[in-house]
Amino acid sequence: MKVCAVIPVYNHGEAVGAVVKAVRGHGLPCVLVDDGSEPGCAAVLDGLAREDSEHVAVVRLPQNEGKGGAMMAGLRAALERGYSHALQIDADGQHNANDIPRFLALAKSQPDTLVCGTPVYDESVPKGRLYGRYATHIWVWINTLSFAIRDSMCGFRVYPLKPTVALIDSVKIGKRMDFDVEVLVRLFWRGMHILNQPTQVRYPTDGISHFDVLWDNVRISGMHARLFFGMLGRLPVLLWRKVAK
Repeated sequence: MKVCAVIPVYNHGEAVGAVVKAVRGHGLPCVLVDDGSEPGCAAVLDGLAREDSEHVAVVRLPQNEGKGGAMMAGLRAALERGYSHALQIDADGQHNANDIPRFLALAKSQPDTLVCGTPVYDESVPKGRLYGRYATHIWVWINTLSFAIRDSMCGFRVYPLKPTVALIDSVKIGKRMDFDVEVLVRLFWRGMHILNQPTQVRYPTDGISHFDVLWDNVRISGMHARLFFGMLGRLPVLLWRKVAK
């Protein structure tokens, strides 16, 4: 098992250095995906790569593609570099890097599963975002006919790379904030088991959030509709999976 961290970055120049330092403190190499950041942030990423060229690499997208587009580019790059698994963690510092050993231990115990963070929030979470997550949880449970996925929106997780890249290379998946949910549901449909790991989440240390309340919610609503109709076609398989347990 060979693991790296994939970190999508869009104008988080003030926070990403601390995240990289924390991840490297747990021995993980980093693939930083510059998702069309402004020049100052791009320079920060280049500096991080120069300081630790053996363990920090930058993948640069010429224009902003969204979190999902950045993650897909990073996952492909990680597989091309010979890694078997990738830890996804946000660049803004909201995820608790101290939990990385727990995520990795679970992944090593069951390397064919996806380890997904289940957020434990503090008072910094915006209430609107918190309530909106519950609607997504309900749709995910409907579209999988399962409670196996406790939280599909947490971007702190460990992917087995080969099946994940095979999925994103064969199916059109949302490139923005809809990615985290859609890739998880579609991997579940393909038979991947999910392990849920509680983890503390706080809202960003640099005060920057790229969640567009209007358009990202529109995209997520459209994604749920597409997944619902996709679930109907898979209904016999999903029902048989429940009976066969």
